[in-house]
Amino acid sequence: MATTASQPTSPSNTRLGWIGTGVMGLSMCSHLINAGYNLTIFTRTPSKAQPLLSLGAHWADSPKTVASQSDVVFSIVGYPSDVRHVILHPSTGALSGLRPGGIIVDMTTSDPSLAVEIHSAATSAGCSAVDAPVSGGDRGSRNATLSIFTGGDGPIIEKLKPIFALLGRVYYMGAPGKGQFTKLANQITISSTMVGLCDGLVYAHKAGLDLELYLSAISTGAAGSKSLDLYGSRILKRDFEAGFFVNHFVKDLGICSRECQNMNLALPGLALAQQLYLSHKAYGEGDLGTQALVLALERLNNVSLDSAGGAAASGNKT
Repeated sequence: MATTASQPTSPSNTRLGWIGTGVMGLSMCSHLINAGYNLTIFTRTPSKAQPLLSLGAHWADSPKTVASQSDVVFSIVGYPSDVRHVILHPSTGALSGLRPGGIIVDMTTSDPSLAVEIHSAATSAGCSAVDAPVSGGDRGSRNATLSIFTGGDGPIIEKLKPIFALLGRVYYMGAPGKGQFTKLANQITISSTMVGLCDGLVYAHKAGLDLELYLSAISTGAAGSKSLDLYGSRILKRDFEAGFFVNHFVKDLGICSRECQNMNLALPGLALAQQLYLSHKAYGEGDLGTQALVLALERLNNVSLDSAGGAAASGNKT
């Protein structure tokens, strides 16, 4: 049963759909199922959906089928081209199966212009669309502590707050596309922060400091950051498993760079970080996590933070 325009969502009146059950989507869906929502899911790799099916989710064979069985459809996929395909494809996209009054929420980091296009297409179909990219990584998705940056119509986002509250904290940033602009600014900030974190570690190593003690010492001072808390210890453990893939971060930074060109903005920190992360792709390291940036700096300086040696070249854990 669909909700009315002013009625908040709840498990008793709202059927949910979800497209994309990767690193982030899997945990997010679990929270919704555990809260009692009826959830229909689609993902390109069916095996990735099995844990959710075991929890009671229902499988659909296309985004359109998901939407036909849902009042609110969420998507969190890889690239803007994927977003366009799963939402706007004329024969299999979610919008083609959504009933009037339905809502599409895209949580992928994507082009702001695409968010505006989706909102316009949804409005023309008698539906609503919200751009709601998230920040917080795999830990934030597991712990339901994500920051959710939303753009779209205020009353629709207000209506969705009970769902967003199960995933993290929602921020209403303004008109369609503003959620995406916020996430891109977030990625610009993270990129330079990660460069600083890894620069500091390489410097501290070369200076002969105990790196665990170093991170502990700076974490409570002005150099403390969420990136340090999330990734400092992972870097020291040579844990480069992806909470957020290098490939996806390169995509995000590419979108940021294009938007900067559109705005006539020169952001040298962004440009440096983008080039360093692109070097990971040249080394075949696109499926590592963003904390693997330290490998690029190790190669530049012919050092390894790994006391056992050898792991820096391969990107393997020790």
